[in-house]
Amino acid sequence: MNSDNRQRDLARPDPPGRPRACANTSRRRAVAWARWVALGVVLVLLTACAGDTHMSFLDAQGPVAAAQRWHFYWVLGIMAVLVAGPIFILLPFWAWRYRYGASKVRYTPNWKNSRILEIMSWGGPIIIVTILAVFVWRDSHKLDPYLPLASNQPALRVQVIGYDWKWLFIYPDQGIATIGTLALPVGRPVSMHLTSATVMQSFFIPALGSQIYAMGGMDTQLNLEASQPGRSLGENTMYNGDGFHQQKFTAVAMSPAAFKAWVSKVRAHGIPLDAQALKIIAQQSTRSDLVAALPRAESTDGSVYFSSASKSLFPAVIKATVQGRPVALPADALDNISTSAKGNARAATLLPEKQP
Repeated sequence: MNSDNRQRDLARPDPPGRPRACANTSRRRAVAWARWVALGVVLVLLTACAGDTHMSFLDAQGPVAAAQRWHFYWVLGIMAVLVAGPIFILLPFWAWRYRYGASKVRYTPNWKNSRILEIMSWGGPIIIVTILAVFVWRDSHKLDPYLPLASNQPALRVQVIGYDWKWLFIYPDQGIATIGTLALPVGRPVSMHLTSATVMQSFFIPALGSQIYAMGGMDTQLNLEASQPGRSLGENTMYNGDGFHQQKFTAVAMSPAAFKAWVSKVRAHGIPLDAQALKIIAQQSTRSDLVAALPRAESTDGSVYFSSASKSLFPAVIKATVQGRPVALPADALDNISTSAKGNARAATLLPEKQP
């Protein structure tokens, strides 16, 4: 009896509206997926907008970030065409073609092998991986952080030391140093040497491009350039303790004339980077704690400026970290410290006016 009922159910034709309902359901799902994808793209693009501070390589402020942005677009386009495209096109098609009640589709329960499907299932991933490998290999060498940027101007040298929880920027040719602000002249390459006085840290200015690690006892290099005036977010992207979320700084790109004037202001109004200041910097503290601990270090932009800095401090930090001992201030560290610089140290706004 039950067997007869099942046979009658199988022989009964499908309701006339069911195939159309399945097709409409697949269409609605495809539209919903397309909306979510469009929303995701919009959100990614909006991450590049944050007032007057540039925070993403999608809002590139230099040639390195611009190259990384196009690399991202190329990879995203390849993945969309070769992966996402077939999925969003073929999935609704197969769902409609093999829907419940379809009568024109061949039923092959004893199917074993298909050479065409084998070629498609293996050939697609091979092509995708090959194309991506070519782009990654080419751009990895092109965007090598150690590779100097081509320019008719000499690179500005900056020595970067990572502390808990702050970055110390030393300008050896200018004899100054800063914490909280990295000033850069527009159109001039910047050659950075980085190390860490504590644990390994990750140095990153997204809008200028290239993330690189700063490690104790090692000297890593990074070459960047700002192509237009503006402010960009810089940060440590590797967790290193309680103050990790406050280890940020502002990379300020300015005209060459403004940069020269900025250097003169730092020399005139900064405080000396002496043994006492270095000892306080080496302690675990945020930038606000540092400002409170250093006399006459307060400035209206929250950064700390040093009117004198020894170019031998950077190698001394590397050597001391390797030997596992406290950093001793080099003998020539006080060469650039004058009595007038000590007496004239005061709170001041050392950055130029915000530039568009």
